[in-house]
Amino acid sequence: MVRGMIDRQKAEKFIKEALKEDIGRMDITSSYIIPSSLKIKADITSQSEGVLAGLPFVEMVYAILDGDVRVKFNSNDGAAIKPDKAVCFLEGRAVSILKGERTALNILSRASGIATITRRYVDKAKGGADIFDTRKTTPNARYLEKYAVSAGGGKNHRMGLYDQVLIKDNHIAALKETKAGSKDSLISRVVKAARKKALENVKVELEVGDIAEFQEALSAGADIIMLDNMPSEMVREAVRIKSSGGVKAKRVILEASGNITLDNVSEYAKTGVDRISVGAITRLPEDIDFSLEVI
Repeated sequence: MVRGMIDRQKAEKFIKEALKEDIGRMDITSSYIIPSSLKIKADITSQSEGVLAGLPFVEMVYAILDGDVRVKFNSNDGAAIKPDKAVCFLEGRAVSILKGERTALNILSRASGIATITRRYVDKAKGGADIFDTRKTTPNARYLEKYAVSAGGGKNHRMGLYDQVLIKDNHIAALKETKAGSKDSLISRVVKAARKKALENVKVELEVGDIAEFQEALSAGADIIMLDNMPSEMVREAVRIKSSGGVKAKRVILEASGNITLDNVSEYAKTGVDRISVGAITRLPEDIDFSLEVI
């Protein structure tokens, strides 16, 4: 996913569900007391520091509710924001602006929180590995949250179970009883099986937990090897082994994952690993507060 570019079909599906959740059959407060013809102007303002994300989604909120509401951005996704900074201007029917207020603010708050913590990881790992997200996302909000990661300078891992092979420890555990009679190691067998059925452009990734498994995965021909919950010294050793291998081994992407925090991400980035996946950027962000203020 590229920052600033969204899949409108996926975004609209998410936004319509969010609006339905909040509005239900109607906004009874606004419809009871505000004339339908009344027009207003309003600013959406940040209340704290961070990295902005979610503006195209806000624009779509109002396009879905009322195509006559004018939305003007005062900033761009990925930009630094400060308290009391107006990031967006709205003009149109009051009932429409107020109806979409909470959905728009919730989107900005969540997305900007994710973009902010992602930027912190990216800055800590600068000059080393790329920061990737995971599937540890809020149900039904994955598209927004992965968009926010990209706005913060991170990169997206697979969107779901459908777009990349990732053979994890539980896959291996489930297949252990099927190993009898085979000359190949179980790791080699699962990689070959996945490779045989995967489309040409589908990457095959394998999770390993120690150097022995890593060497098996390297020999098996996985495209990406996830070094899961390995201390940084072990990750460094895996990088050394890969670097001393042949051309085929050097093409393999190494990904460190598991228990990587802001305190140690720099240490892992310095090992020479290609990328670092961090569940915390979508699982534990501190939301950035925004408010809508009628001018």
